[in-house]
Formats: sequence, C-alpha cells, structure tokens
Amino acid sequence: MRILSGMRPTGRLHIGHLSVLENWVRLQEENECFYFISDWHALTTGYDNTAELQENIRAMLLDWLGAGLDPERSTLFVQSHVKEHAELHLLFSMFTPLSWLERVPTYKDQIQQLGKEGKDVSTYGFLGYPLLMAADILIYLADAVPVGEDQLPHLEFCREVARRFNHLYKTSLFPEPQALLAKVAMLPGIDGRKMSKSYHNDIPMSASPEEVWERVRLMITDPARIHKTDPGHPEVCLVHTYHEIYNGEEIEETRVNCRGGRIGCVPCKKRLAEKINAVLEPVRERRAKWAARPELVEEILAAGAAKARTTAGRTMAMVREAMGV
Repeated sequence: MRILSGMRPTGRLHIGHLSVLENWVRLQEENECFYFISDWHALTTGYDNTAELQENIRAMLLDWLGAGLDPERSTLFVQSHVKEHAELHLLFSMFTPLSWLERVPTYKDQIQQLGKEGKDVSTYGFLGYPLLMAADILIYLADAVPVGEDQLPHLEFCREVARRFNHLYKTSLFPEPQALLAKVAMLPGIDGRKMSKSYHNDIPMSASPEEVWERVRLMITDPARIHKTDPGHPEVCLVHTYHEIYNGEEIEETRVNCRGGRIGCVPCKKRLAEKINAVLEPVRERRAKWAARPELVEEILAAGAAKARTTAGRTMAMVREAMGV
C-alpha cells in the first residue's frame, strides 16, 4: 500500500510519540511510505511565532531517524518543499462547502481551548486545516493513513472531499484512503496532564539518562502514601501507569510490593528510569550518528522533496486535466 502521514514541528518530540514512530517503522518494511514534516500545519496555530520553526524541523527529522525511519525505504520531506500541496488545497477550496469545515468535531472545541491559552485562531488557515490535510493525503493517492481514533473525523472529511471531486469531474482519480488504527500508548505527562512541551511535563525522546531520571523523579505518586512502609495504591500512581508500559515483565511484582509497602517510591522511580533509558538508548545512539552528519540530513530532505514532487506532480497533472484548468 501507499502510506501517508505527518507531524507538526512544534517542538522536540517526547516519548509519547515513540509508539507512533515505531508503527511507522513497521509500515515502511512492506509499503511505500511518505512521511512529511507539516510546517504549514504548524502555522495554523503558531503563525505568530516562527523563530524556532527551522530548528524544530531539523530536530524532528533527527528524532525520526533516531526512531528507525530509513530514508532508503521511506520518503521523508518537509511539506512546504512540495508546493503541489498548496495548489491542490487551493483547488479543493473552490468546491468544498464551508459548512463541511465548520462541522468538523474538533473545530469549536479547539477554538475554545486555544482561546483560553490566549491564541487567536479565528483565521481561515485554522478553519481550513482539515482541507489542507486532505490535500496532503490525496496528492499522493494514498491508500491508507495511520491515525489515532481522534483523527478519524479528519480522515472521513478527506474521503468526502475525494468523493466530491470524483463526482463533480466524472473521474475515479482519487481513492478513499482507509484508516490504519494502531494501538498507541497514551502517556500522560509527569504531572498527570496531557504530555506537552508547553506544560514542561514531557520526557523528550532525545533526553539524556540524567534528564530522564530528573523527569521521572518529579512524577506524582500515591498522595496517601507518606512512609516507605505504608501500603500503596498503584491504581492512583502515575509511576505505576508508566511501569505498565515500560516494565510489563515486572509489573505484577511491582504492584504486589507497592501494595505491601515493600518498595519505596524512590526505588520504584529509579527502576522505571532504568527501563525508559533502556528503550531510549538505541534511539539516542542512532540520533547522535545522524546529528554528526548535518550535511547528510539536508540531503535526505532534498532527496525526499524531489521524490515527493515527482509523485505529486503526476497527480496535479491529472487534477488539472480533470478540472479543465
């Protein structure tokens, strides 16, 4: 299958992104994969703060390479380096009803949430980002898109756009891409809220062993447990939630020892930090090797954009023919 997915470069990736990238790595083994850094999408909420955008793009690519994405197997590129995305988005906007965009389930919720954070997103770019997303997917005639359940409405919107184009212009040009739902570890931040760089509650994928320990050390534990020998309640402990993901082979022993007051919170956190570091060590090693070759990283982006433009260019030629423009 031809697979398409992307990420917004809004800051360094954290360990919550790792399971997504591991799925991408698996997909590249048997499929034709296009993975892009969606810098235009980053502007939909961050148009007024672009000082770190280019740095974030390079850091994201290094994180991808560190996670195991292979530029020989996958096409890795930056969205804005392939102008056909913008052209197809423009043409789609000519026939997409405004009501379709306004009814996207996340639109009003995000307007309210971002408004509370002091961001003005009463812009066409923010309203229209699902349409740009549809263009991102359909420009490559993608068969499937790896998504979480929260992204399913956006993918269905994309399928509606494909159907409308095909109906209006009497063609079967665009496929209706399918969702590839993967089980993704939903990690809370170290304070229990959603993990986010903006909350300073994340554990970066590129974190050193010392930084991992410092973040784990600050994790919230059972508030009712005062002394090491007090019986613990792992079901309300954030550290235990992480143990379930990173320390499955010892989870039952950890749970029993916690409930019995036979292990303190600090040793429990230290064991968790060891497990997280064991997962991140090969990621750090691969990332460091690529970071030492910045010229090669630029070559990867250039080669990826060239390949993507070739594929996107073929699609746009058929789009123009179908639309008579």
